[in-house]
Amino acid sequence: MNNTYLSSALRQFKYYEKLANDAINQLDQEQLFALPNQESNSIAIIMKHMVGNMLSRWTDFLTSDGEKEWRNRDAEFEMDFDNKEALIVYWQKGWTCLYEAIEPLNESDLDTIIYIRNEGHTVLEAINRQLCHYSYHVGQIVFLAKWFKNQEWKSLSIPKNKSANYNQIKFEEEKSIRHFTDKV
Repeated sequence: MNNTYLSSALRQFKYYEKLANDAINQLDQEQLFALPNQESNSIAIIMKHMVGNMLSRWTDFLTSDGEKEWRNRDAEFEMDFDNKEALIVYWQKGWTCLYEAIEPLNESDLDTIIYIRNEGHTVLEAINRQLCHYSYHVGQIVFLAKWFKNQEWKSLSIPKNKSANYNQIKFEEEKSIRHFTDKV
């Protein structure tokens, strides 16, 4: 995968997976499955939904509609996992499916039309759609994890009131072309 867009998109997916994993790893099982209120989703439900989406969208990515007949989206919002370990195994299955679909792609694939619910997307548009969708849910996961951990939260980015220190370190480095996730 030498294409700049595909390499960047793959790095972004891996960055969001890492953010989610780093947040999830700070939680115990009770926090992972806790519902903030009756109208909200637990982190576990958000994870289950993301996996359902990943398996549907990325299985046979170039050859079948991204909304598979076997997908039951509504069931993704019902919790049928009872332990963190089983949920993590399922979570990894989704990310693996995504990477196995994207890694073999090349620049000539980006204009290929694929369908999601009979709506045509170029491969590039479909990747962007899913990248935005997953980053949205990872933000929810991080927010809830931070809320649960409160004072015990270990920052996943620049800690509060540490921006000046962070910027000083960054501006002491030589200018170079790099991706912001390279050191993550």
